[in-house]
Amino acid sequence: MTDNQGEPSLSQYFANDPPSFFDQLAEKEGKSQPKIPDPYATYDFLPSASPVDTRHNVPDSVRDLWELPAAVEPGVAPVLTMPGVSVATDLNDPVQEAVSFLVDPVEAQHRKILSPDDVTQDERGLRELIEHGCFRSAVNLTARLLTIKQQGFGRAGYTVKHSPNSLQLWFTRLALLVKLGQFEIVKMEAEPFGSLNKPDVFYEFYHPDMHSDKKGSMASFSFRLLLAELPIYLGTPRVALDRLTELLAVTSQIRSYFGKLPDSDHNKQAASFWLTREKRILHSIVNCSLLVKDFSLADQLLRQLIDSPGTTADEKRSLLSCWGRIRLQCGDIYGAEKKFSEAKRFKEDAAGQDADLRELVDRGLLAVAQNDFQSAFDLFQKAAALDATSTMLYNNMGVCLLYSGLYSRYVRAESTVW
Repeated sequence: MTDNQGEPSLSQYFANDPPSFFDQLAEKEGKSQPKIPDPYATYDFLPSASPVDTRHNVPDSVRDLWELPAAVEPGVAPVLTMPGVSVATDLNDPVQEAVSFLVDPVEAQHRKILSPDDVTQDERGLRELIEHGCFRSAVNLTARLLTIKQQGFGRAGYTVKHSPNSLQLWFTRLALLVKLGQFEIVKMEAEPFGSLNKPDVFYEFYHPDMHSDKKGSMASFSFRLLLAELPIYLGTPRVALDRLTELLAVTSQIRSYFGKLPDSDHNKQAASFWLTREKRILHSIVNCSLLVKDFSLADQLLRQLIDSPGTTADEKRSLLSCWGRIRLQCGDIYGAEKKFSEAKRFKEDAAGQDADLRELVDRGLLAVAQNDFQSAFDLFQKAAALDATSTMLYNNMGVCLLYSGLYSRYVRAESTVW
């Protein structure tokens, strides 16, 4: 019984800093029904962190703070970041190609989606394509915009001046390619960035007049997080675990720095800001630890997240729910039941209210683990009444029917869903 959560959510990257033309998109996605973590999924056991940086109104000096790499030895040229678009042609629409091949080329022309030529050739046009779900067209537009910045096809390996805007374009392009499952392209185009620790992605590398004496990282925290998580999608979660641990160490160091400064509203806010980023990395490390089946590490980090300062009751409930589902994956039904009970206690104004979506799914999964498929079906059916768009719920209902020996009802249910 799986939820389709192997596919990364764009909002988990676009919702983060720095403030950009993606803020509107992230806000829009953030209002949608939150994903329910499923321990049977291949990835994304924890729900994506909420828009971490939109909660805080902090200055750029706090937001962009990152340690500049050590200065190179005199006479030795620094290793620079020299990316370039790796494909010369645009990504095609696979649906239109399939209709043209299997049905009729004329019929395929009736499919109308926004193309890069239909929008302005700038960030506003890129945002419009993303908001309409035209991700392939958005990728194609990023290639055009990067070509203008001398970083298009065939430019990999050439020295170039970076800016917050160009790095944000690269972050957008790579996030979209991950969303589309174009992992070979992502792997090739992400390689020049490494861990974003080369000197030319920092303001200090350039003449002060270029960036008004700004200091710190021109690359967003979200970009660093995406690059650290990328090995997960490439099938090497242990590499991702190492990268995320390194990212966590730096983030914790910066948070501790602000925590040791004299007590003031500014320093408290800065420390809280970096603590939120720290939690976001911990979410990813938990996901990684589950992929490599290090359940003891997952338990340890989940407890740390729950006990962390500033964690809301709803966040604690979500974490405990996830923890219970992980216990189910380990075959620990008693432990899962305890976590689900703890999660229920954090439900706001729980007294006298009917079970909500999360509680129904938790109870349904617990019933499945106890081989009580009829009860599980009833619970998933109630959950589906609250979220009629969840294919995960209908799939789970179908599986319950199948294991109950009601194959004919299972087939009808599947045909209804699809």
